[in-house]
Parts: sequence; structure tokens; C-alpha cells
Amino acid sequence: MAKELTSRSENYSQWYQDLVIKADLAENSAVRGCMVIKPYGYAIWEKMQAELDRMFKETGHVNAYFPLFIPKSFFSREADHVEGFAKECAVVTHYRLKNDEENGGIVVDSDAKLEEELIVRPTSETIIWNTYRNWIQSHRDLPLLINQWANVVRWEMRTRLFLRTTEFLWQEGHTAHATEEEAIEETQKMIQVYANFVENFMALPVIQGVKTENERFAGAIDTYTIEALMQDGKALQSGTSHFLGQNFAKAFDVKFTNKEGREEFVWATSWGVSTRLMGALVMAHSDDNGLVLPPRLAPVQVVIVPIYKKSEQLELIAKQVDAIVAELKGLGISVKFDDSDNKKPGWKFAEYELKGVPVRLAMGPRDLENGTVEVARRDTMEKKVVPIEGVAGYIQTLLEEIQLSIYNKALGFRNQNTFRADSWEEFNDILKNKGGFISAHWDGTTETEEKIKTETKATIRCIPLNNEPEEGTCIYSGKPSKQRVLFALSY
Repeated sequence: MAKELTSRSENYSQWYQDLVIKADLAENSAVRGCMVIKPYGYAIWEKMQAELDRMFKETGHVNAYFPLFIPKSFFSREADHVEGFAKECAVVTHYRLKNDEENGGIVVDSDAKLEEELIVRPTSETIIWNTYRNWIQSHRDLPLLINQWANVVRWEMRTRLFLRTTEFLWQEGHTAHATEEEAIEETQKMIQVYANFVENFMALPVIQGVKTENERFAGAIDTYTIEALMQDGKALQSGTSHFLGQNFAKAFDVKFTNKEGREEFVWATSWGVSTRLMGALVMAHSDDNGLVLPPRLAPVQVVIVPIYKKSEQLELIAKQVDAIVAELKGLGISVKFDDSDNKKPGWKFAEYELKGVPVRLAMGPRDLENGTVEVARRDTMEKKVVPIEGVAGYIQTLLEEIQLSIYNKALGFRNQNTFRADSWEEFNDILKNKGGFISAHWDGTTETEEKIKTETKATIRCIPLNNEPEEGTCIYSGKPSKQRVLFALSY
């Protein structure tokens, strides 16, 4: 099987595009800027959804669903919010269709204009807070902890599968609280949930931090973020959690009566991750042979390929494999026995390497005679012959070993590609010749932040939560600085 992947060193961007398509994760659709997520890609997203949904429910959240269309006037109620999304919105202006058979079908009736234009959901704060006005009257109605799994539309000029598409899938949490402290606690709790998921299931180390005022979500008081480093040295924002203060409550007049009988505006948060995590999964771990999937998110964790020449040999192998499959399934391990006869073993090996199946077993007549099986791990491409007896337990341990190994490799890469810069010259040299995260002093002004972005395209990814105070000098302006922040080129 010819993989035909561009190498990462030759063209990282093309390698990513090739891999997403050839590994059957997704493809471009007939609608400009939109993608088709194929079954194998969607199976990975489903595993992500399942784990995140479990985490949300363990922290007291419940799921609901809100409309795709949002009245345009809702956006104008929160000034920063409307300004932040004004250039990304898709707008519905007409509502009625009529059949024009003479001219080839359905056309828009120019007279059927909506009384108020509708925005196709770019995010749901406005429609949800308009709804919450009817749900919240008393402190007994709080906290309100709602999550929504949905699609959103943000008009993009330059698109890339999973990373930036006009329509994408995500979840968005929207919570209401009686006090500022409770809302801040929720915001911080959910960024921890995201970090836990990305590190323990995606095997991807992240840096938790707070966005600068310039990089905050439109309408937020504070935005918390997790930032991950891809193999090309660029950062990827992998999840955000926003403390919204009382901005949306005031915009939509959402009040509650507190325990003392006084009326107050509620406090709000929102938080979300999207199918962008699929892009992170590909870019952070995969290689020139194809996907490298962490076992906890792999749709198929183990594949077994028989090697035979005669049908009698396949029958004997299948009997042995049936017992292995039963043991693996009993341990909660997803396994596939590929006994299809239309592809040779070598082709199958290449296909499952491309698709990132963590463990591959190969078994032939000689293995049956010796009571052994060949075990190949995808992350290191190492092969080992082990006894059939006890192989299920061996694989269970191996999958955990692979999960940890993939994480440690990504962590090692990030550590090797995180640098300190103490001058403008040093900063530019790292950006040009190394990439990665750059820890450097910044004077705290939006003006300096924008100038650095304009001149280098590097942005402040976050102010790390574990930052220690450190007196210094801004690398650009030379003004005093009290702490370092994290810069990087990004997606």
C-alpha cells in the first residue's frame, strides 16, 4: 500500500493535509470551507466526546440544546461580543422559497425578506442568556450548569481541515452563579477539566494560563486557556474557559433574588473545545508513516493480521485468535481480526500503520507451532515475539505503556523547544531559527503586544498560571516588566 505522504521535514503543512485525507479522517466538501468528517475520524471524535461528556457530568453539568439561528439584535446588546464576531458571522436575510420550474428549480423570492436578520450560530452566549432570563428567578435556581454539543459557523477565508473550517463541531458550556467567587471557581475548574482530558487521553502536555486583554474572548472579563506545542514549533490553543462577569446578565436582564430577598444580576461563565482537538492529535504525535494514536482514543486499539497460504491454516489461526479476541474484549480493549482475503498482509500492515492502530499482532503457522505471536507497537515501530499464553494481559500493560510513552515524547519535545529570550535580537533569532514557546518579558501594554505581533506574527499565547514574579525589562519597549509571558507562532 503506497502511503504517499509528504514528509514533515519537506512540507509540514502538506504532510498534515495528506495525512488527514489518506488516513480517512476527513475531506473537503462541496461547500467552500466546510469538511466531511469520515467514519474513522468521527469514531475518534466520538471517543473524545464520550470522555469529555463523562467529565462534565461528573462535575455536575447537564446537556441541553439551543437554536442554530440567533436574532441579530441579540448580538448588539453586548458591545465587545458583537465587535468580536462581526466579521465572522453568516447571516440569513430571506426566509421563503418558491418553485420556479421554468427556470430550473428553487429560487429566493426577493420579497420574502426576514423582518429581522438571523445570525447562524458562531457561539451561543446571546441566545442562551436570553433563555436564562426565563429560567432564573431565585437563588434556588442557581447554579445553572448547562453544556451543549453543537455545530457552529464562523466565516473563514483560509481554511484547513479540523484546524480552521467555516463550520465545525464543538461543545460549549454556559453556567450561571450567585456570586463572583463561584463563577471564577467554575471557570478555573473547567480549564482543569480540559487540561486533564488533553494530557491523560490525548497524551498531549499543555500549559495553562490566562489570555491577555487583547486575546480574550469577546465579552469576557478573563479567559483561561490551555496551549499545546505542535511538531513544527507552532502553538495550538486547545481549549478555553471564560469568566464573563455580569456582562451578559446585564445585557439580557437576568436577575435573581438572593437569600436576603435582594435582587441581583447573576454571574456567568462559558467554556468550550472543538474538533480542532482532532488537528492537535494528528500534528502532535504522528510521523511520516501515518497517524500515531494514543490508545485511549484509538477506535481500534489492537488489530490481528493472520499470515497464511491455505484456508486450513487460516481456520487453525482463527481458532487461536478467537480466544485472544475474547480475552481482550473482556479487558475492555477494542480489537479487530482482519481475516479479509482481498489484501495481502504487507498491505494490511501499512494500512494500520497509516491509521495509527496502537498495537498489531501477526500470527502464522509457525507461530501456532511455537505458541507465540508477533506484537508490533505503532509508536516506536518495535516488534517482539511473545508467548500466546498471557498475551492479553501483556497487551493491556503495553497499551498503558504506549499511552505514557507518547505523552513523554511530546513533553520532551516541548521542553526541548521552550526557550527564554532576554532581548529583541534573541527573541527574533529563536523565532526564525528554532520556533517553539518563548518565555520573555512584556511591559503589559496592548500597544507593545500589537507591535510584536505585527512585526513577527508571534502572539502572547498566555500568562502561565504557574508564573513566578520576576522583575525584568520588556524585550520590545525596554520598559519595566514584573513577569514573563509565553510567546509563539500559532495556528
